[in-house]
Amino acid sequence: MIRIRNISSQTAQGGNRLPPDHRIYLYAGDVATSTRPVVLYTLLGSCVAVCLYDPVLRGGGMNHILLPGSSLDSESSRYGVNAMELLINDLMKKGGDRHRFVAKAFGGANVLPGLKTALIGDMNTAFVRGFLEVEGIPLVAERMGGTFGVNVHFSTGTGEVLVRAVDGSRLPKIVRAESTYWHSHIDDAHHSGEITLF
Repeated sequence: MIRIRNISSQTAQGGNRLPPDHRIYLYAGDVATSTRPVVLYTLLGSCVAVCLYDPVLRGGGMNHILLPGSSLDSESSRYGVNAMELLINDLMKKGGDRHRFVAKAFGGANVLPGLKTALIGDMNTAFVRGFLEVEGIPLVAERMGGTFGVNVHFSTGTGEVLVRAVDGSRLPKIVRAESTYWHSHIDDAHHSGEITLF
């Protein structure tokens, strides 16, 4: 399923604080872009979020990638290739020029227990770096890898990203959420005949 969030066309009013409707939370598989000043934010463990910014357009977007590679279902935005193409194409539809895009990437920690998922963070990190290099999009900032989750807040109006390490109390929430995503992925793959391991 393609999950591109529609962003309100209203602009933020007054100060640096944005009203609640200008703060958009992204779940695994979500993609959101805006040429208006909004804050896109998410919580990451082994998943990776890529923030793209066009400094001339003063617009940007973010995705939340669950798995590296691509899916047989071209509309599955939980997979890296699909999520990146959706992000790039949607920002270009809004007037962005891919030759001006700069990227920042976050997440890819190894927070999930078990042999099958232990290296997902590493694979997501390698995928994002490789994809951006092939596409010629500069990766100007990153915080990927390690064993701790992060909260990421991306301002589409300025391209700035605020990243906060997640304390131990938030780790169970990340593990539960990513385990749910994984079980959902395995169920989908079982029904569609997709390859589940890379």
